Amino acid sequence: MPQIQQLPPHLADLIAAGAVVVSHPSGCAARLENALDAGASAIAAESEKGGPTYIRITDNGCGIAPEQLPTAFLRHATSKLRRPEDLAAIGTLGFRGEALAAIAAVSRVDIFSRQTGADCGAALHLEGGVPAGVTEAGCPDGTTVCVRDLFYNTPARMKFMKKDSAEGAAAAGVVTHLALSHPDVSFKLLRDGQEILHTPGDGQLLSAVYAAMGRDFAMGLQEVRGCGGDVQVSGYVTRPLNGHGTRGRQLFFVNGRFVKSQLLSAALEEAYRNRLLKGKFPGCVLHLTLPEDRVDVNVHPAKTVVKFVSDKTAFDAVYYTVMDALNRAEQPARQEEKPFYRTMTAQEFRQQQKPQPEKRPLGSYTARPAAPARPVRPAEQPALAVRDVAPEPGKAFTAPTARPGVSYHITPPTPASAAEPQEPAPVREEPPVQETVSLPEQVTLEPPHEAPWRIAGEVLRTYIICEDEEENVWLIDKHAAHERVRFDALKAAAEPVMTQTLLEPLAVELPPEDCAAVLEQLPLLERYGFRCEDFGGAVLVREVPGDIDDPAGALEELAEDLRLNRADPDAARDSLLSTMACKSAIKAGMHTDPAELRRLVDRVQSGEIQYCPNGRPVAVKLPKYELEKMFKRA
Repeated sequence: MPQIQQLPPHLADLIAAGAVVVSHPSGCAARLENALDAGASAIAAESEKGGPTYIRITDNGCGIAPEQLPTAFLRHATSKLRRPEDLAAIGTLGFRGEALAAIAAVSRVDIFSRQTGADCGAALHLEGGVPAGVTEAGCPDGTTVCVRDLFYNTPARMKFMKKDSAEGAAAAGVVTHLALSHPDVSFKLLRDGQEILHTPGDGQLLSAVYAAMGRDFAMGLQEVRGCGGDVQVSGYVTRPLNGHGTRGRQLFFVNGRFVKSQLLSAALEEAYRNRLLKGKFPGCVLHLTLPEDRVDVNVHPAKTVVKFVSDKTAFDAVYYTVMDALNRAEQPARQEEKPFYRTMTAQEFRQQQKPQPEKRPLGSYTARPAAPARPVRPAEQPALAVRDVAPEPGKAFTAPTARPGVSYHITPPTPASAAEPQEPAPVREEPPVQETVSLPEQVTLEPPHEAPWRIAGEVLRTYIICEDEEENVWLIDKHAAHERVRFDALKAAAEPVMTQTLLEPLAVELPPEDCAAVLEQLPLLERYGFRCEDFGGAVLVREVPGDIDDPAGALEELAEDLRLNRADPDAARDSLLSTMACKSAIKAGMHTDPAELRRLVDRVQSGEIQYCPNGRPVAVKLPKYELEKMFKRA
């Protein structure tokens, strides 16, 4: 019978490290949060080869006392909490006291810290969670943590590490979120000696957005500010014409903490109802501020999920704040009219109304208007010229009717020379023209074989109407049907996809998490026609499938699908194929060849396709009895 025993401390630390330090970005986030809690105004993060090999984080915070350095790396050692009541109102980013201990247990760590006003700093080295002695060291004010060889003593976790580019992109996403949550702090991110991100730290949220998210995103924003109950909302949202293909640009912060909330995302999209193009999503950088006891941040180990005491209050605050800002932006600007009595005195007004004498320059004159023309009398009319009229050859000449004062002089045609008599041109006999009757082109929607169905037509250039032999009426979505056909063809294809090389490589800016997901699946993307590479925070596209018209939009959708299906390779592949099929399928509202319609209806009626890759129905059946009930015939 197995015996129950307590795990050794070292094994317990490794288990805790596996739960806390999922990857390099999670460890990076924990150290950055500690730097913010220490009151730092400037934070620098530097990594090599994505981070697992080497990472260094430096801040100018309050520092750690030398005698407390070993204690900082013990499990559940923190300076944030003191009493159980503090869990009901957590105001700091870190509070569990597990991050430093977990990082030290699976890596080699060096820490340098100096308190403000101290004569010198202190240094401590840890390997596998085992600390050495504290020594004096020269260092600036603040704390510097260097982490080397992450998971060196747990090689089983190394096979789950992603590519260096993917790890680096994920770490950049963590720094971006913290930079946007604290615009008053200057963040600098270096990757392999190259500066990736640098925010000014001037306290202006728009400056941080410009530096972290790019110029195009920042220029398409408008400011929002409002409150609902005890929830204050501030930040920026995208204009309706600047929608994005995914929800990756929706960033929410609650009391300075980045969170992922379906509630807040639904409130944002509800405010944009009937304002965005189909298939577009709004972007935002919204800060929610509310009392600490009105929100619980101790819900998820990643601390990216929060629970509100009143979900309705948070929803309404975001919804009405954003909607009011959008409504104000749509109203035309009113020009303020200042009354005259506020801009001038009565004496100035009378002086303005007096006619002012016209000042003429020296030597100027005014031309008098010309006198009206005197009518010409008949006696003074000029004599009309004699017209020389020559008849055209071969035509009878009829003298025009004489008018008084007009004489005509007829000039005979000049005869041809006798030496060169002009022979009449031979008359060519044209063959009789046979009238042909062109019949109108006969276009039939029926297949050449006897089919148990008949196409009745197409409405809205989107839905095919057909009837079967059982007197059922079918409405078929041609886009959904063709999308399913393309999806099955791509999934079953054994040959490589036809690709086209772009004349100029296309740099697509993606959210950090989506960019990391794309870089993880570069072999899968290349297999289906997308040849991409890392471009310093963006994705550079060089080749795309031949039937893709919008590479940037397609890659945005692919990035979101890959991010949501990271853990399942088959689901990631299906999401990729689904997006490619959607982009290359027949579009709703476009003209379609009748032969193509027949093929789609044939596959639907045969039962080969029933649903599109996203699960939507392809066809809707309307029995004759239901149709007659609508017209009160049954």
